[in-house]
Amino acid sequence: MWAAYCHIMDPPNTQRFAKVLKTPEVITLSFGAMIGWSWVLLTGVWLSEAGTLGTLIAFAVGGFAITLIGLTYSELAAAMPRTGGEHIYTHRALGSKWSFVCTWALLFSYLNVCLYESVALPTAVEYLLPQIRMGTLWNVLGADVDIGFVLVGAIGTIAITWVNYVGIRTAAIVQTIVTGLIIFAGIVLITGAAFNGEAARAEPWLATPATGILVVLIMVPAMLVGFDVIPQSAEEIDLEPNKIGKLLVISVCCAVLWYILITAAVGFAIPASNLGVVEMATADAATALWGGNWAGTLLVIGGIGGIMTSWNAFIVGASRVMFALAESGYLPAAYMRLHPKYKTPYVGILTIGIISVFAPLFGRTILVWLVNSGSFAVTIAFLFVAVSFLALRRNEPDMPRPFKISHPNLVGYGAVILSLGLLSAFLPWSDSALAWPDEWLTIVVWTILGAFVLWRGQRASAEDSRG
Repeated sequence: MWAAYCHIMDPPNTQRFAKVLKTPEVITLSFGAMIGWSWVLLTGVWLSEAGTLGTLIAFAVGGFAITLIGLTYSELAAAMPRTGGEHIYTHRALGSKWSFVCTWALLFSYLNVCLYESVALPTAVEYLLPQIRMGTLWNVLGADVDIGFVLVGAIGTIAITWVNYVGIRTAAIVQTIVTGLIIFAGIVLITGAAFNGEAARAEPWLATPATGILVVLIMVPAMLVGFDVIPQSAEEIDLEPNKIGKLLVISVCCAVLWYILITAAVGFAIPASNLGVVEMATADAATALWGGNWAGTLLVIGGIGGIMTSWNAFIVGASRVMFALAESGYLPAAYMRLHPKYKTPYVGILTIGIISVFAPLFGRTILVWLVNSGSFAVTIAFLFVAVSFLALRRNEPDMPRPFKISHPNLVGYGAVILSLGLLSAFLPWSDSALAWPDEWLTIVVWTILGAFVLWRGQRASAEDSRG
């Protein structure tokens, strides 16, 4: 393993991955990962909890926090544009054990998103095609497992796995096209609100009690997870390192602006008193604004596109994290293999695909537990990156930094404090705490598995050194 770590610290000059991602692909990869399906599904919930102005405040404040964290990523991604992202930064700053803890948490979060999307896809498709229900197989913890849902989830999994298997270029092209569709759907909604919306429908601007702002605020980080797929695919980006850092921050700002505009449009379309009875607020808002079902259908199609872009991006991220863990000696060496033609870490991609095919069989309840606990895990990774940023600024002040942010202490310590604040929202004293024992149990199981993987890797390293 020591040789692997040296390889990480002093990367070879040979090109391993295909450098094909340009500015548009980088932006759509990150932006598409962040917008997902929630902008269609949850907007009504946000408005009911906080009101239109309250939701805008929550996203502005939460977006600022994530942007601050993203700035630490930007400097590190530009300085160390290597596959594995957080794994590389934390190893250099904090050492191998803490690096593993950070990366293991990140992998948990990425995998959970991939599993959940295989269930979210048929749920979204049902809105357009209710006839996809073909009969219940069984019930898992209150969630029916429908044959049609399983088939749609499996077909979607196979398609998105194939797209990633045949190359990052193909995945990027698909990401760009689908993101364009999403943006078009969003523009239809926003322009409809501009021409046909009424500010009076957004009253009261703040819901009662005003603490509903906090309920929305703690959801914001989960909505903006995904910008970190840029560091994961850094070796596949054909741009100057300093531009990688800039694009990461730009993508976060674009996602924050998107959520704010979509929320405002829905607020101007549907009276607050009606939010509790609409089935899907964003789609219903588009229908109301344009006076035709076609607009609502377009918004749902855009939401399905969001599922695909998020799913696509997290397969990219998860497979590259597995590559980095294998390179460090923790996962089997097979996960380091690159396809001879497509230059993709195909073993990791296929592993994710196989697991995701079976995910719909376990129902939505368990997968919601996984996503919630995965949000906790990714916040841990945010904290480790912020700490690594400060440590490298202190210990390696002369390290080349193509994208160097000003006021590093303000940004670094601010990111640490905000990460700790976000973590506290998952703990028992918070109204948004993870459920016990269900969601906490998933974290315990993943932690035990991680302890075994860490022990196995360290044992192999010790044997290598004795040999």
